[in-house]
Amino acid sequence: MKYFFAICMTAMWFNYSVFAQEKTTTHKVEKGETINQIAQKYKVTPFDIYQLNPDAQSGLKPNSILLIPKSSGKQTVNVPQKKGITAIMHQVAPKETLYGIEKKYGVSDEALKQANPFLEKDGLQIGQTLTIPSNIILKNNTATAEKVVYHYVLPKETKYSISKQYGITIGELERKNPEVVSNLPEGFKLLIKGMAPKSDKSTVVLESKKETTALNPVKANAVINYLDYTVKPKETLYSLSKRIGISQEELIALNPNLSQGVIEGMVLRVPATITLSPEIKKQYTELPKSNTSDRKKLVLLLPFNLAKMEGDTVNTLPMRLKKDKFLNMTLDFYAGALVAIDSAKQLGFDIDVKIFDSQETKNSSNVASIIRDNDLEVSDAIIGPFYQSNVEKTAELLMPNQVPVISPLSKDLGISYANIFQSIPAAETVKNAVFDYMRSKGGNIIAVVDKKKSSVIQYISTNHKDVRFSTLTPNGGVSAENLKSLFVKDKINYVVMETENTGMIKSTVAAMLSAMVAYKVQLVILEPNETLDTDEINFTNLAKLKLMYPSVTRENESPEALIFEKNFRKKNKIYPSVFATRGFDVTFDTMLRLSQGKKYQETIDATATEQIDNKFEFYKKEGAGYVNKGIYILYYDTDLTIKEAN
Repeated sequence: MKYFFAICMTAMWFNYSVFAQEKTTTHKVEKGETINQIAQKYKVTPFDIYQLNPDAQSGLKPNSILLIPKSSGKQTVNVPQKKGITAIMHQVAPKETLYGIEKKYGVSDEALKQANPFLEKDGLQIGQTLTIPSNIILKNNTATAEKVVYHYVLPKETKYSISKQYGITIGELERKNPEVVSNLPEGFKLLIKGMAPKSDKSTVVLESKKETTALNPVKANAVINYLDYTVKPKETLYSLSKRIGISQEELIALNPNLSQGVIEGMVLRVPATITLSPEIKKQYTELPKSNTSDRKKLVLLLPFNLAKMEGDTVNTLPMRLKKDKFLNMTLDFYAGALVAIDSAKQLGFDIDVKIFDSQETKNSSNVASIIRDNDLEVSDAIIGPFYQSNVEKTAELLMPNQVPVISPLSKDLGISYANIFQSIPAAETVKNAVFDYMRSKGGNIIAVVDKKKSSVIQYISTNHKDVRFSTLTPNGGVSAENLKSLFVKDKINYVVMETENTGMIKSTVAAMLSAMVAYKVQLVILEPNETLDTDEINFTNLAKLKLMYPSVTRENESPEALIFEKNFRKKNKIYPSVFATRGFDVTFDTMLRLSQGKKYQETIDATATEQIDNKFEFYKKEGAGYVNKGIYILYYDTDLTIKEAN
């Protein structure tokens, strides 16, 4: 087989020799390399590589040789335009920004948007071809007037790091900014390129523990605090500057990483004085239980590990069920999925379902052979495997056919692919959701955090700078006096409490209860806290404070939930576990979407859904797959029942 492969490669090399000399290069595949990594290395797309190497779609083999098309980079082509006006075409390369392209060609943002209307809707995408209105560009390439570029000094930045960032010398930096020859004050507005307007003043006033700058249109000497803003899906440098209310140049000066491109999930430093419009969230819709005439194919890859079980001569199946939590989780998920499949059949969904044993561990699986031997490239959706590394392998193999791969249990994003749908929200997304909710209610947010919870302190300090921390006593306890001093009248005061210390919990609760006469207060936790379930904590007091928390699941007593519970008990003689309900929700939601007569991804882009205990509100991550942001904000009411916050 090796000799046959060598002969084929020799023939291929001969046939493409002339072509390769001019338009291609070769790459020897290393062990563990992926098609995405190789594409990024050569600045091409995986599709470009697959076109020249169709066999690579079935997987990469170590030491095999790939033909790689040479990246065209930034292409410029003269095209005829109306009389008196010329234009060129520009192909967007990786890491390019609108700001960089506009600066390169000396065109305004408005002119570029007018020539390319799709930018307003879709933003800048790698591989797009832009029409550059170049009537203002001289044919002899004479340089246009240099645009003024500023940089706002960030904490711990040096003249060396700033000059290196912009490709200038320290001497040039000092000549343009004679005020900073001897020192470099934080928050200073540095002139980097161009000539500053005569009226432009770069002086700032530094105040203890506050960041300052002279951002236009804010007057010089004004003190400005900053907040962190997380970039949302499909946002561009243009839309961000419009939303935040400062120029693209000022936004890049505050966030130098933006010069490399806008990436969803980036945390930007923005003035706290701005008013951000809320994120456009998807509407939850109950999809009609319709059915398409086009028969769909659904595959489940579940880790039963039957071969391992059959080879175990020590443990019987009952013994394995007692010891193996992973096997129990798999069987519960499978049992829930079977109820979903049965429900879909009763509703008349025309869907073929196949279930395979993925035989997986954290580092291995048999998904490659399953895909190859069963033609899974023609599937409409695949649920599983369970481990994230195996999900990524499955997605990589099915990427050429754009088969959606739904990760049912993993929360880790890792190296992702465009066809991965992460169905469990990430831990940080869950915590951020409750902060977004509190802000939507105009709340005053205070944090009471145990000194031992350094990761929580870091998380809040980094991501939620508008939150104030209550001062703790020297021995680490809660200062009731300080906590009350942070409360604000005519607002709901949310107290985010993160501690497992019983005494700290009791003192926080007592301080809040005593303040209820004069203030509106509500207790909040970010994640489950077992200490709150102990006999030492009076749960009635927690209910009085309407203890609130974010969750990826809910407790549902709707008629639909009771029907599912009844059907599950009838089949399995037990109540459904969390994993069984999740097996039902993920499987039924997928089948319901496939029955709409559209591609799975189309329904994801258009609609958020809710099943028994789980929400499915997916958003695309730039350069990766989809993440679920369907999260419940729950609280204990005074009648000791759990309710969903409105």
